[in-house]
Amino acid sequence: MLALAHTSSPSLEDIHADVWHAHALGQSTLPVHSTGDVGLDAQLPGGGWPVGAMTEILQRKGVHSEWRLLLPALLHCATVVLVGAPQVPFAPALAAQGLRTQQLLWVRASDPAQSLWASEQALRCADVDAVLAWLPHTGKAGARSDQLRRLQMAAAGHSKLLFVMRPASAQAEASPAVLRLLVDVQSSHAGPDALSDALQVQVFKRKGPPLTSPLHVGARTSRLRLLLAASQNHALDRTAACS
Repeated sequence: MLALAHTSSPSLEDIHADVWHAHALGQSTLPVHSTGDVGLDAQLPGGGWPVGAMTEILQRKGVHSEWRLLLPALLHCATVVLVGAPQVPFAPALAAQGLRTQQLLWVRASDPAQSLWASEQALRCADVDAVLAWLPHTGKAGARSDQLRRLQMAAAGHSKLLFVMRPASAQAEASPAVLRLLVDVQSSHAGPDALSDALQVQVFKRKGPPLTSPLHVGARTSRLRLLLAASQNHALDRTAACS
């Protein structure tokens, strides 16, 4: 009769390092682009926006903070395709932040089906580095999970940055996106001289434990903050001289 050897239950320390522990932030196997914000990078697997995967940005009606959130990463892209943008991009403002008009290709799309098709084709284009797609509708008129999965697969197959903008009401819907964020504007109440406008970012889907508290991401670049501060100081000096 063979005696069975007693084996103890494996501990977390015994599990191979390549196996992701659900209690820890996952380490992305994909390349990433920094978000430009140290605090946000620290909460994303790999430390930035994943290249070759879908990132979904949800916002409530009337809020369009995607440019302020994504601009630092887009500055490093040679060609950025915009599909179904709700407004014509204001080139002078983007150029002032370092994003040249020559880097942008704007594709008009009148409905979600056209947006999905155009986005997939753009992801397959060798000269494109990033695709931003706005899918404003939900329900029967909106994008289905299988359609979004095609975009995810195209981004993965061609190693592209993919950002999909959807309404906040889509938060409860299934999505193949590896990263999902709920973004809102947090206005400062510290008075007219405050320069602390920020974005409130809730990371509600990532490879890692739930993030219970929203992050506060600076909405102004260091260059713009310096210009505004200099302008305010100049105005204060003139007021003091006239008093």
